[in-house]
Amino acid sequence: MNLPKLTIVVPCYNEEATLEETTKELTRVMDELVEGNKVNKESIIFYVDDGSSDNTWGIIEEKTEKNPYVQGLKLSRNFGHQGALIAGLETARKFSDCVISIDADLQDDVDVIKEFVGKYQEGYEIVYGVRDKRDTDTPFKRNTALWFYSLMEKLGVKLVPNHADYRLMSKTALDEFVKYQEENLFIRGIIPLLGFKTAKVYYNRKERFAGESKYPLKKMIAFALEGITSFSVAPIRAVSFLGLIMVLIGFGIAVYTLFSKIFSYTVSGWTSLMLSIWIVGGVQLIALGIIGEYIGKIFKEAKRRPRYTIEHNSYYEKQKVTPMDRMKSK
Repeated sequence: MNLPKLTIVVPCYNEEATLEETTKELTRVMDELVEGNKVNKESIIFYVDDGSSDNTWGIIEEKTEKNPYVQGLKLSRNFGHQGALIAGLETARKFSDCVISIDADLQDDVDVIKEFVGKYQEGYEIVYGVRDKRDTDTPFKRNTALWFYSLMEKLGVKLVPNHADYRLMSKTALDEFVKYQEENLFIRGIIPLLGFKTAKVYYNRKERFAGESKYPLKKMIAFALEGITSFSVAPIRAVSFLGLIMVLIGFGIAVYTLFSKIFSYTVSGWTSLMLSIWIVGGVQLIALGIIGEYIGKIFKEAKRRPRYTIEHNSYYEKQKVTPMDRMKSK
């Protein structure tokens, strides 16, 4: 039986404090899979350094020399978590039968990787890791995440609740995934669009092993806006609906203004001034902001810039070593 070649893609940004333990845990899981004849012994752990400013890449290079599973991909600068993940997935699909993506902070339970592989061998093309409990998250983060999933569902966007970027994808699914070439690629929304046979594996989220979260409130808000505007024009329609409401309110206030003017209940010009400055002005700014968000996306897409730039790829560099070079190294 031909065993599948598995690649575990791990985006990294300033993760020098976690890489030692992450490598230890992923190596343990990979050993168990190889020894249990679940995956090919040439399976790898593929770290993607997203332009880290610390010694993350230095540690990855060291691991590639000492650990037979570890290979690394270095991006030329910081492209963001989603950009690094896309770079890892698109690169790994070329030499893998299936790919699992996981964050480097060890909050996702690495032991369920074995369940992912089991589901893949049962014929599932995509396997989602779904958080059964989020006790380690703050109440604010937990509640805002639930609100986000609920909002996206109402907007008609199909997402898997409590699923982040911990998943397995077969080469077949990845081949379809890379056909989506838009720059503003919202991965969690794209994957369900692919179709294919899917399964879910539930696990409990752990505390971060070390370091700081790479998703502060600012990035969480930006990520949510990216998802909403990438998959739905509902905000634009909401602006039109809001405009209609404001016209009706304005008509009512106009009637009230005329009534007050006739009976001298107010200072001349006060109502119309408040109406124009606060209500109409506020609605216009909101409308311009939402429309500008979509125009900005069109601007980015029109330029067709690459989503990432690779500086080093240790896996490909390793393949360039000739048999004669290997003999000399011995």
